[in-house]
Amino acid sequence: MVDVPTRRVVTNDFPWITHDLFFEWRDHHRPDAPDLWPDDVRDEMDEVMAWIYTEVNNGVYRCGFAGDQTSYDEAYDRLWSAMDLLDERLTDRRYLMGDAITEADVRLFTTLARFDAVYHGHFKCNRNKLTEMPALWGYARDLFRTPGFGDNVVFDQIKAHYYVVHTHLNPTGIVPKGPNLDGWLIPHGRERL
Repeated sequence: MVDVPTRRVVTNDFPWITHDLFFEWRDHHRPDAPDLWPDDVRDEMDEVMAWIYTEVNNGVYRCGFAGDQTSYDEAYDRLWSAMDLLDERLTDRRYLMGDAITEADVRLFTTLARFDAVYHGHFKCNRNKLTEMPALWGYARDLFRTPGFGDNVVFDQIKAHYYVVHTHLNPTGIVPKGPNLDGWLIPHGRERL
C-alpha cells in the first residue's frame, strides 16, 4: 500500500492491509459492503486463513522454487493434500466459512485465479488442474462471477508477469497462449448451497 502524495510505501504486509482496510476504514465502506470478518466465525476463520496461506498461497511457491527433488516432492504432496481438503470442504458449503463470502475466500481466490494459468505449469503444481476439481472449480467460478473478484482479474497480465519475471524458471521469457480461460464464465450452480 502506497501513500500517493509522498509516494512512500506504507506497508506490504498483505494480511494486515486487508485487516486494516476492513477494521480501520469502516467509515469509508459502502453501506452494503459485505462483512468479511464476521464475529461468529472469526476465530475459525483466522485459523483457516493461516492454513490457506501456509499450505496453498505459499504452497505453490514452495513447489515452484524448490531447489531439489526432495523439497519439491514434499511441497507438492503438501499442496495437494490441502487442495483435496479444500475441495472436500467446499462440496457442501458455498463459501469457506458457510453461506457468506469472508476474507478467507478473498485470500484463497488469489491463488485459485492463477492456478491453471500459472501454477499448474510454471510452478509444476500439475497433479491436475483446478478445472478437474469439481467443488473447488465451481467455487472459484462462483467467486469470479461476484463483483470485485473476476472483474479485477487480467489473465494475460498474470501470465506475462510470472513467465517473464521468473527468468530462472523460464529463461526464454515465452508466455504460453493457454490455457483456454473461457470456462470461468460457465455457470457454477453453487447457488443451491
